[in-house]
Amino acid sequence: MTPDPHRPAGASGSAPVGPPAASTRSHRRRAVRALGVLAGSTAAVALALALTAPPDAVQGQAQRWMYLHVPAAWTAYLCFAVVLATSLPTVLADVRRPLLVARAAAETGVVLTALTLLTGSVWGALTWGTWWVWDARVTSTVAMGLVYVAFLAALAAATGRRGRRTASAVGVGGFAVVPVVHLSVVWWRTLHQPPTVLAPGAGAPLDPAMAAALVVSVAAATLAATLAVTVRVRRLRGAGGVPDGGPGRAAGGAPAEARAATAAATTGRDAGSALGRP
Repeated sequence: MTPDPHRPAGASGSAPVGPPAASTRSHRRRAVRALGVLAGSTAAVALALALTAPPDAVQGQAQRWMYLHVPAAWTAYLCFAVVLATSLPTVLADVRRPLLVARAAAETGVVLTALTLLTGSVWGALTWGTWWVWDARVTSTVAMGLVYVAFLAALAAATGRRGRRTASAVGVGGFAVVPVVHLSVVWWRTLHQPPTVLAPGAGAPLDPAMAAALVVSVAAATLAATLAVTVRVRRLRGAGGVPDGGPGRAAGGAPAEARAATAAATTGRDAGSALGRP
């Protein structure tokens, strides 16, 4: 039998490759399920606390929309912080793999931004008597969502190294709008109240039961967003979702068809070696 020069020394043609990979996939599936159970359990506790917390002295029952609106906004901020952190390696050194996480986080953050605007509109209609006002908070929130829609569009259109770096630069620079959204109610006069949490100052007083409901609601939203990003990253990785400038590109950078042809040729050489052919 003629040894195959393309195979490392000591490797056999029928070396098993399934069990370690299968074990890793099984561990990942269990971890995702556990995260889903934790997110669901935390959401149930948050719902119970939100329904039993006392109503606001001024807004009444309408204030309970806070337990949806605030967690959606804060988790959107967190998603965009993840976009910032995972886009930087591509800007600095064209590291491509973190862009999977950046894309998933941006998609989740855009959905959460839309949810923030939706719940805010309902809350505003109940409290202010109007569904929409183009004040500084609403305008900056819309701008934040559009920035990350632009990031996703740039990522989808990215071609080669320059395209990836340009898209990643949008993800990095776009985070500048996040503190503007948060501090807009401090810098400009708006219908929105000043920040209750992380306010530059003492902040508004919050009943302990309301604070507990809000904290658990934020935790539930964070876990749900983490689950969504994790599942999305797995699907993107399976589909070869690292941008490389064209359809059919896989995570390794070569077209999927070329990679499949290379794998088929390697399999043919292995079979020939097993039968004694050079």
